[in-house]
Amino acid sequence: MNFDLYVITDETIGGGRSHAEIARLAVLGGADSIQLRDKRRSCTGLTVIGREIAEITRKAGAVFLINDRLDVAMACGADGVHLGQDDMSVITARQLAPPGFIIGVSVGSVEEAQEAERDSADYLALSPVFSSASKDDAGPGHGLETLRDIRRAVSIPVIAIGGINRKNVRDVIEAGADGIAVISAVVASPDITAAARELRELVRESKRSVGR
Repeated sequence: MNFDLYVITDETIGGGRSHAEIARLAVLGGADSIQLRDKRRSCTGLTVIGREIAEITRKAGAVFLINDRLDVAMACGADGVHLGQDDMSVITARQLAPPGFIIGVSVGSVEEAQEAERDSADYLALSPVFSSASKDDAGPGHGLETLRDIRRAVSIPVIAIGGINRKNVRDVIEAGADGIAVISAVVASPDITAAARELRELVRESKRSVGR
């Protein structure tokens, strides 16, 4: 699984575009992973949207994940689920999910990262690295030093999310992130495809510069 550019959908800042349209435009720009995030919709509504996005990502060769809801992820044929600290445990999700199902976890400390790895998470997301209006429920940014500490403490992929934009991509890659997850830096752009393409190339350039 490639984590260079992980785009999280958000209709509230998407300029009138649907989750599915955001996903379609993002993968056209090279997004490796798409996460459907919508805390307002019902299970049924999310499943319908998820099935539409699953078809888009499957054709593009991108990974598709659902935020929080394992039931929705399994019902719509997503590749995995992304869990927060207050969601279902990784251990329980692993017991319920089919073989090969991807489980990611948001963490805010080395201890949470190590626990998630022990519990068989496939990847981690330090959330947020920097403070972000797009994830105002995530609290203040943890900073680059926490990112470095987590990268040293675990062996599974670590994604940086929260306040990531073209100006700080190199900083988070140099601090050890395997990729970036973004909302507003892509979704709020007038040209989602171009924004995704630029960020993905910045990630790749940054990785080359540090020998990765």
